[in-house]
Amino acid sequence: MLDFFRTHQRLMQFLLLLIILPSFAFFGLQSYTSMGDRENAVAEVAGQKISQKEWDAAQARQLERFKQMFGDQFNPAMFDTPDAKMGALENLVAQKALVKDVADKHLTASDDMVRQTILSIPGLTDADGKFNKERYQQLLGAQGLNPEKFEATLRHDLAMQQVNAAVQGSAFAPSAIALRLSSLNQQKREVQELSVDAKDFRAQVKITDAMVQEFYDRFPAQFQIPESLKAEFVVLSAPMVEDKIVISDDQIKKFYEENQARYKSDEQRRASHILIKAGKMMSATEKGAAKAKAEKLLAAVKKIPGDFAKLAKENSDDPGSAERGGDLEFFGKGMMVKPFEDAAFQLKEGEISGIVESDFGFHIIKLTAIKAASTRPLSEVKSNIEDELRRTEAGKKIASMIETFNNMVYEQPDSLKPVADKLGLKIETTAGLTRQPNPALPKQAAYNQPKFLAAIFADDAIKGKHNTEAIEVGSGIYIAGRVVEHKPVTKVPLADVKKAIEERVVSIEAEKLAQAAGEKRLAELKAGGSAEFGASKPVSRANFNGVSAPAVTAIMKADPTKLPAYVGVSVPGKGYSIFRINSIDEQTASAEAIKSEKQQVEEFIAAQEMAGYLGVIRKRAKAEILKTTPEPKAVTATKQ
Repeated sequence: MLDFFRTHQRLMQFLLLLIILPSFAFFGLQSYTSMGDRENAVAEVAGQKISQKEWDAAQARQLERFKQMFGDQFNPAMFDTPDAKMGALENLVAQKALVKDVADKHLTASDDMVRQTILSIPGLTDADGKFNKERYQQLLGAQGLNPEKFEATLRHDLAMQQVNAAVQGSAFAPSAIALRLSSLNQQKREVQELSVDAKDFRAQVKITDAMVQEFYDRFPAQFQIPESLKAEFVVLSAPMVEDKIVISDDQIKKFYEENQARYKSDEQRRASHILIKAGKMMSATEKGAAKAKAEKLLAAVKKIPGDFAKLAKENSDDPGSAERGGDLEFFGKGMMVKPFEDAAFQLKEGEISGIVESDFGFHIIKLTAIKAASTRPLSEVKSNIEDELRRTEAGKKIASMIETFNNMVYEQPDSLKPVADKLGLKIETTAGLTRQPNPALPKQAAYNQPKFLAAIFADDAIKGKHNTEAIEVGSGIYIAGRVVEHKPVTKVPLADVKKAIEERVVSIEAEKLAQAAGEKRLAELKAGGSAEFGASKPVSRANFNGVSAPAVTAIMKADPTKLPAYVGVSVPGKGYSIFRINSIDEQTASAEAIKSEKQQVEEFIAAQEMAGYLGVIRKRAKAEILKTTPEPKAVTATKQ
């Protein structure tokens, strides 16, 4: 059990991420209530079909999610496997079944829960903590959503989370189990290693043509040239439209004159103050004492004005400004409480006020500077106005261009030339496209994005050579394409890879001979024989100390009551290793280690509970996988 926790920890995280947790996020929301068309069904849940198109989209989302998780270390080939693709379908079925379960239970999320979730989204609150409604609507608009649609989907996802929380929250791990697991995890075993190297057996291997042919036939995927296609495409984007818009000086001048208020700065004043607190809850006696203190300080600053900063630092009850000698920096009208503002705007520069009472207490104010009202000249703001006008014009123009773009690629499906001529776009060509983003192509290119690839690899696009629909692959970036040439998956001729196969078969057979020799030596040692082992070193489940994971597993499973003990393991690519276990050192687990172990056990139990629950609701929803073989996709060839 402990070894399973250790070796499958990442797998459990994947399960929690991809199956158990609902996939709501601010960007990339998916509607779980839409079951798609009924053609090309690959699965069925609650009497409704899941289409091949939905499965392809789920695979694309899964790939994109991992791409974001792993960043530069992401390798698409890791997820371009039948298991990964079927996993995407299993996840999709589980999500649909969970949606059905939530609907049957009439679960929902409160308005307050939805509101608090939205407020927690980064970037939607200003520096003062206020919600920026305009930015919220802009971000939603960039995703083709409106607040009503987004909030309905969010409410639905939060309801799904209630089920997850209820099921997973029931997981409980007894402290005794956590203590035992932690102790086992900390246990050290002193070992020595004896290696049986496969290289020593290579000369004994005799290769035949039949062995080469058998390997070639047994592992056909290793010798496939991936499916790919060459496509032509056109891209329409807001930056392209903006670049073509020319703004005249007259337009800039007119805008400047019509929006003078935007470029005017009202008079601002800078002041320092000394505050003696006197809140509304104070008694008349306390308030009188506070005023007396303020009057005493006022007399002191009137006598020696140069001591204002010193007296503010020593006496002011406003901690924010006191450490700066009472300085409040520049402020305009409406930024201070009214009694303070009225007094400050009546003072001359360098003048000190009398006692000013506000809701905070008693103030002594010194006006330190005046910044007169001003208007920024046109020359200073010209470039900003030009950019704003260009964006505004582009926004108006792009809306109609997008509609034309969508209509023309659909209504004239056999060529991209009409839409290119109409909108002044350039038809470009690219080769080497694969069903998943090709790492050999530019990462951010519109034609290398999952949404476009899903469309260009659709049956109609490949077989009919028809235009794809207009696909939005980024904020304001649209692309449509058509297949020029399609190359299906092909197999590399045996003659081209024969030498590589021979080398591989020799290595495999040599490893088999090394294993046989190692197992024989192991039997002799267990029977009382002797051998020369390497240096002694400690290993544990927490510290492998250079020993492979399978070897550590075998070492830790060995019977500790009979020492020395011997275990043997195959080492892929190297041969066979025998380990002699000389001693065992029990370690006391720390409270922190026990706590961590308990948490991991509970997470594992929670995953099991959720997996079991999903199994129940899938059965209740009569979920069925109708297609157990994914669509063929690109596989890397080993052509030499």
